[in-house]
Amino acid sequence: MKIFLTLCLSLALGLIMAQEAPLNLPDAEVTTSRQQVEINGKTIQLIAISGTYKLRDEANKPLALFGYTSYIKDGAKKTRPIVFAFNGGPGSSSFWLHMGVLGPKRITVNDPDYTSAAPYQIVNNNYSILDIADLVMIDPVGTGLSVPLGAHTFNEFWGVDQDIRSISLFITQYLIEQGRMNSPKFLLGESYGTFRNAGIMDHMLNQGIAMNGVIMVSAVFDLRTLIFPPDDDLPYLMHFPTYAASAWYHNQIPDKEPNLDKFIDEIRSFTENSYAPALFKGDRISPEQKSTVAGQLAQYTGLSKDYWLKSNLKVTGSEYFAEALRSKGLIIGRLDSRYTGINQDLISQFGSHDPQSAAISPAYITGFLDYFHNTLGVRKDLQYTISAGRREGFEWDWYHKGNERWNTQAAINTAPDMARALSRDPNMKVLILNGYYDIATVFYGVEYTIDHLGLTPEIRDNIIMKYYEAGHMMYTHHPSLIKFKEDVGSFILEQSK
Repeated sequence: MKIFLTLCLSLALGLIMAQEAPLNLPDAEVTTSRQQVEINGKTIQLIAISGTYKLRDEANKPLALFGYTSYIKDGAKKTRPIVFAFNGGPGSSSFWLHMGVLGPKRITVNDPDYTSAAPYQIVNNNYSILDIADLVMIDPVGTGLSVPLGAHTFNEFWGVDQDIRSISLFITQYLIEQGRMNSPKFLLGESYGTFRNAGIMDHMLNQGIAMNGVIMVSAVFDLRTLIFPPDDDLPYLMHFPTYAASAWYHNQIPDKEPNLDKFIDEIRSFTENSYAPALFKGDRISPEQKSTVAGQLAQYTGLSKDYWLKSNLKVTGSEYFAEALRSKGLIIGRLDSRYTGINQDLISQFGSHDPQSAAISPAYITGFLDYFHNTLGVRKDLQYTISAGRREGFEWDWYHKGNERWNTQAAINTAPDMARALSRDPNMKVLILNGYYDIATVFYGVEYTIDHLGLTPEIRDNIIMKYYEAGHMMYTHHPSLIKFKEDVGSFILEQSK
């Protein structure tokens, strides 16, 4: 009996010691360097920090090594605006925005054509926002250098709400550690990053941290506008204006209106007053009306009337990629329909790949990795993960609190989060940048979502819409790059007053 009690005490003591023993977790590690950027003839000295931050959970326990790169103006006051920026995916690291438009260096590409292989041109970014704000580029867990710690797993971070939580934790802890809580604060997200933004701005406001402004680049809030569920007319209506804009660009419209903005207004009117009522009738539509609408759809898109009739007046994005320039042996880009690529299967119903992605990805990926390791000086034995999709087992959890009634990807929507935050903080403003040739996140879908938020007129006025004659990454188009800086720069300055 004495031996048994001794063994029990020993086991209990061992368990207590194991629980109290510190976990053998890797430390966060950063590389600090001095960088500079010349903007409008003025050189700005920057302190660049790139690496990982040991993120803690709400109980102050280690959660993840969170990857980031920050650029802070040397000697600037703590009241200088600060922008937290990220790309989308979900599962994308932030190198696109980093090297495309925001950071001190940018990659030049042969827009809207294919960029030749290395050496790529990495140049001073005269259009960076670093003349007016500090910048923190964020890589969500699973991307960049960001990984879970200890017993935590990637799945704890791969989901709508999980992602909102972890990035909000990082932003809060970074602001406290760097003494920047009283700085004007901005979010800037691209693509899924805008879907994320809508959740973060509400989540952080509930934590007592208000954003001065939120910048949405190529936005989506309601996933119904992007995917094509069975028997749902909405996504077809949302995509049609971008099909028409693409046809306008590729000169497929006879006697077209020369001004693109005026042409888009005409398309909006047709979509709302002719196309939507026709789809709403479904099988009740008369053969005469169906024929008339099919003819109008053909006039506005360059697709044949017969094609529209065979498709029952409904064409998905991937079908449009393949059909739009089939007669020329080409497919058009999803991210940017100005881009075209070789169609190897001329009888295929769907687009085989995205020409814009194929045209610019090697330049962006290779150029960024060269800059990351050789200019910023990050250790070369650290693997920077471009996309979480490259990791085994990557799967996104689309559940979102507040959407429980629907609980399907087709109905997930963070627009109510944005509406709630805007209504509870009437001083907060949102800037949304839309590319007319973006078929990945269509501009008319954003307009529809904003028009259905149920906002009061004064709060609705706090949402500012800007449009570009380019695609998803409008900054690859040089005139749009210039406009991007003007729109974003003036927004940050105005909201920082």
